[in-house]
Amino acid sequence: METIAETGSTNADLIARLTAGEPLLEGHWLVADRQRAGRGRQGRQWIDAPGNFMGSTAIRLHPGEPPAPSLSFVAALAVYEAILAHLAQPVGLMLKWPNDVLLSGSKFVGILLEREGDWAVLGIGVNLAAAPALPDRETRSLAQSGPAPDRDGFAIGLADCLSRELDRWRQFGLAPLLARWLAAAHPLGSALSVHDGRGIRVHGRFAGLELDGALRLRLDDGRVHVIHAGDVVVEGS
Repeated sequence: METIAETGSTNADLIARLTAGEPLLEGHWLVADRQRAGRGRQGRQWIDAPGNFMGSTAIRLHPGEPPAPSLSFVAALAVYEAILAHLAQPVGLMLKWPNDVLLSGSKFVGILLEREGDWAVLGIGVNLAAAPALPDRETRSLAQSGPAPDRDGFAIGLADCLSRELDRWRQFGLAPLLARWLAAAHPLGSALSVHDGRGIRVHGRFAGLELDGALRLRLDDGRVHVIHAGDVVVEGS
């Protein structure tokens, strides 16, 4: 575990190291006390706060493994398991497609997966101590549900959880992973609103996942619409 006081983006730092040919070992984490240019999905800014977790790690990709984009589900499950250890009651902790982790319906985790050659660089931000206000969504911190976890202790636990999830992903494949993800996600039949990759907002009911992890949305007329990328809102949450 490598800790630095301040940087622009831990993901960008690791990508720069890989591009420069610096040898990295899988399992090495770069964790920042402050991050000036943290990023989320679709180019959104991830706003940091003292005491929160902001870190990245690199995952070596090998032939024969499940598709690299499915690492988003691996990351979400790892974060989910790491957070469970710090909640007196897990009620309200839920996964949201494709890789969000919600607490009482509010966003408090950011996950960004980027590809660099034969490596996937995974960035994770978790609101442990404070929840910066966002203009477009409700936010929350773990400190609102109990004592804020120590950042370094949380980092060690998260690294262990990710290592276990990666082992399962490589050994058992994608199907068991998606089954475990579904068990922790919004229930089948949940009303969802999806802003898909074409800029179209679609409303329907959650109908599970495709074999590759794509979202199945049942429309009012009974048709199933398959979505490979988009922003999801769990309606009524």
